[in-house]
Amino acid sequence: MNAGRPQSGHFITFEGGEGAGKSTQIRLLSEALEKAGHAVLQTREPGGSPGAEEIRSLLVTGDGDRWTSMTEVLLHFAARADHLERVVRPALTEGKWVLCDRFVDSSMAYQGIAQALGKDVIRGLTNLVVDTTMPDLTLILDLPVADGLARAGARGEGEDRYEKMGQAFHETLRQAFLDIAADAADRCKVIDAINEIDAVHQAIWSETATRFDL
Repeated sequence: MNAGRPQSGHFITFEGGEGAGKSTQIRLLSEALEKAGHAVLQTREPGGSPGAEEIRSLLVTGDGDRWTSMTEVLLHFAARADHLERVVRPALTEGKWVLCDRFVDSSMAYQGIAQALGKDVIRGLTNLVVDTTMPDLTLILDLPVADGLARAGARGEGEDRYEKMGQAFHETLRQAFLDIAADAADRCKVIDAINEIDAVHQAIWSETATRFDL
């Protein structure tokens, strides 16, 4: 377990269903922060470190039923432990802004709720692996499921295991993220991701500037 949350940097996570545009918005926010003179690290989960990227390949490819829910969530948290230790915490200690595509809220939404593993399992693993390294701000990009899956399908990246889990799964997932946002309103902000890319970016920048007094 880590010794405590480094306070010098800022940790922002991006969450949402498939095709919500997280990677694009992370890039745009990174560019805006760098223009304002801040050092930024862009990263992702599962992945973000060499070992975690190897685990990622096991999670995002293959059939939807490739893993049991418990095996799947343990793989996610194994990747997360390596990512935090080798990438996120050192960057925060250096005073960087860390922008991460997915974090523990995805584990809660996907495995804890949509795959019915249970919230207590996710909370227990979060306490063990994440400890105090929680985000300062979580931006949840929300859009209708059909639109998100259409966008995700158009990417053609091959990392489509979760996309193949069906409409009902993704509807449950969307509601799970909205419920997480409501339960952690001090940390989470829901962003309407159906809008044009620049409009979404402006909403994200406004929330970030307000939250961190930029």
